[in-house]
Amino acid sequence: MKLRVFAAICATALVAQVNVAPHAFAAETAEAPPANEHWISAWGTALQAIPQLANLPPLYRAPDVAGRTVRQLIYPQLDGKRMRLRISNLYGTDPLVVESMSVACAVGGSSAAIRSGSARSVSFGGRRSVTVAPGAQATSDAVSFNVDARQPVVVSMFMGKNQKLVAWHRVSSQVNYISTPGDHTDDASAGPFRARFNQYAWLTNVAVENPSAHAVVAIGDSITDGMRSSLNANRRWPDALAKDVARKSGGQIGVVNAGISGNRLLSNSPCYGEALATRFERDALRQPGVRSVIVLIGINDINFMAMPPHAGLDCDAPHTEVNADALVRGYQRLIAQAHQRGIKIYGATLTPASLPPEREAIRTAVNGSIRASRAFDGVIDFDQALRDPARPTALQRRYDSGDHIHPSDAGYAAMAAAVPMEFVAGTAKPAQ
Repeated sequence: MKLRVFAAICATALVAQVNVAPHAFAAETAEAPPANEHWISAWGTALQAIPQLANLPPLYRAPDVAGRTVRQLIYPQLDGKRMRLRISNLYGTDPLVVESMSVACAVGGSSAAIRSGSARSVSFGGRRSVTVAPGAQATSDAVSFNVDARQPVVVSMFMGKNQKLVAWHRVSSQVNYISTPGDHTDDASAGPFRARFNQYAWLTNVAVENPSAHAVVAIGDSITDGMRSSLNANRRWPDALAKDVARKSGGQIGVVNAGISGNRLLSNSPCYGEALATRFERDALRQPGVRSVIVLIGINDINFMAMPPHAGLDCDAPHTEVNADALVRGYQRLIAQAHQRGIKIYGATLTPASLPPEREAIRTAVNGSIRASRAFDGVIDFDQALRDPARPTALQRRYDSGDHIHPSDAGYAAMAAAVPMEFVAGTAKPAQ
């Protein structure tokens, strides 16, 4: 839909009437919506703790958010006329205090400005302010807001006067904004938003009411996260997949990205988040309306020595050397969890990373096991899609972003094209 049409749609948004509920929110579990409501994940991201150490390198220094408005741009992947937003204090040690919150239509994908008059309040239990306990999350009341798939929406959060940022999604590939002190949630101008940051904070899910839709979760490491893809351009492979799906299915499937750069299957990291085996239930299986999951993980377990060092910050501790058998056992745990919930799970082969011979041997063995095993509901061969036929341990030049590990925008598009549409549509036959 053209941006001018989207703006006109946004101008008609109204705030939903809601019932009053308690002001403070404790930890939530997966919610079952009322029988007459069909909430489906249209956007999501996974959080990771910010290392709480002295003398952090600039890459890990959290911006000042106390008493300021944080404005974030997101791209929902589904149409809907009502939305709910989830915020999280997963790694907090103090309450998360949001004094006010709004959604609005973005002017574009690289500006803090919003369409004048489009801002709509977000409430929690009928109240505009919300306090979320440490380790908890909260889902907003329904907001009547015409969401158009793949068009930018702005979420603004005015934070408590003592609020600190202790967790984020570190690689957003999207510029977000922080204001000067004060509540600027409804300000149309970008003027107060003078600070920029390239992370997502607190917001972990946006669901829309769409009875005809379902969600697919892509979960993994930096290659799913879209590391080195073009900034503010939505060129990650899940984005490319969502566009392909919309073109072929009529836009009734939401592709949610739960990748974390540097993430591992089996071990936690102070820089790269909880092991996927630990966070899988929360970040993938509890997404509203999820019907299937695509898993691409393991290259960092194999190649941990290549992870970038930072002064005073040991990103590789703790870490245990792994072999192919250990990774396969980890995949089996994910498969069992997904099947227990009746969710399809598709395994992806590990992409070329120009590894030293002993580590390449592990990658090759893992990929062989993924291809041969029928434990996954299906296999997506990203390795075959990206590798150089003359040098199968390396990415094709046109698919290489330059670091020989992460794909270029063209490489991410090739990955999306390698995903069988029946896997996403939910029409694939069971593995034999």
